[in-house]
Amino acid sequence: MFTKQTIKDIDLEGKTVLLRADYNVPISNGIILDDFRISQSLPTVKFLLSKNVKLIICSHLGRPDGVKNDIDSLFPVAKKLQYFLKQPVQFVPDCLSDEVPKIITKMVPGSVLLLENLRFYAEEEQNNEEFARHLASYADIFVQDGFGVVHRAHASTSAVTHFLPSVAGLLLEKEVDTISNVMENPQRPLMAIIGGAKIADKIDILHRFIEIADVVAIGGAMANTFLASQGVKIGKSLYDEKELPIARDVIRKAGSQVKKRDFKFILPFDVVVSKEISNTQPTRIVDLKTHSYAEINNYPKRPPLNSFHILNDDIVLDVGPFSGSFIAGNIQFCKTVIWNGTMGVTEVDSLLGSVGPYSHGTDLIVKAMVGEFGNTPFSVVGGGDTVSYVTSHKLLDCFDLVSTGGGASLELMAGRRLPGVEALLNKNV
Repeated sequence: MFTKQTIKDIDLEGKTVLLRADYNVPISNGIILDDFRISQSLPTVKFLLSKNVKLIICSHLGRPDGVKNDIDSLFPVAKKLQYFLKQPVQFVPDCLSDEVPKIITKMVPGSVLLLENLRFYAEEEQNNEEFARHLASYADIFVQDGFGVVHRAHASTSAVTHFLPSVAGLLLEKEVDTISNVMENPQRPLMAIIGGAKIADKIDILHRFIEIADVVAIGGAMANTFLASQGVKIGKSLYDEKELPIARDVIRKAGSQVKKRDFKFILPFDVVVSKEISNTQPTRIVDLKTHSYAEINNYPKRPPLNSFHILNDDIVLDVGPFSGSFIAGNIQFCKTVIWNGTMGVTEVDSLLGSVGPYSHGTDLIVKAMVGEFGNTPFSVVGGGDTVSYVTSHKLLDCFDLVSTGGGASLELMAGRRLPGVEALLNKNV
């Protein structure tokens, strides 16, 4: 259960509210390429406006490192928010000028003001008290709804709570509550599917899932490092040599869990390779004759096949059809599935259809999770590339939770405390 006060627990009527949202969205030439995070904030925004508040929204965008620039301006977000709300959204091109209080004084209840990028000020990431005090001076109440930033102790997530009554928005409540529940009290069997590039980014959740999940499946570029750690030649595929000892440690831990209980640890046993990342290059499926899955799970190794090896100039770009089908098959026996990280290079489009040349493994997982093969588990999806794949295929409504937070969701799954959540008022206060 979510233990912090939310916007439903306090009197908001007629107040001035400072809302921290996460509008860190991809923008190119002033055009928002993915408005997922903006759309997910709308229930909180609309609830606040229904209480006749003056609503001041702040957010960051990109990594400007304290330097103002046109590329990282939130002005396009103001226009998109105005489109969603079907009402004017005023935009002010800074956060600290004397004009901001004057604009707020003239605002009428039910109106919206979006401040410029918080990270145009170095004080934001420094968790500067004076910067936070200045922001707090604009409002009566602070609402934290930027789940994607609550794992950071910044001025707009931590210090600002020292100066205002601070509660959670509806999105933050939903994300923290859902993720906490699936980690602490999941319907079993529980399966975790982990992709992405670097093991180090997800080492903590890998260890935790090996301890609590019934099935853990590995894909994406990090699978290359696991395979290389077991002596598989992976050509010129992306992997991190420094992470080989980490991969071996994870595999050893997985093997020990197999001996203790009914647990599976799945590494790819076939892969899709090509000479370069392109939708016009031929691809080839390679059956990996020696792989660690059988050894980890105490299964007999498959007999040698007359398959090609991964050649020196090959790049592994997706899990193979047997691995994808095996992972999808395991999903059929699970009641809860947590998925973070695609199985291949899904950003390459197809020339012929909706599934890209290196997206077939990911596509199989999606079909299994949404019930196309029969079972429909409770599903939690996170990670930037994963969410991008889901949104681009218009599948947002097919999962129980599609998280807006990358690092925050990983920290929460790993069992760490989130500074931006810890700073909020408890329900018993």
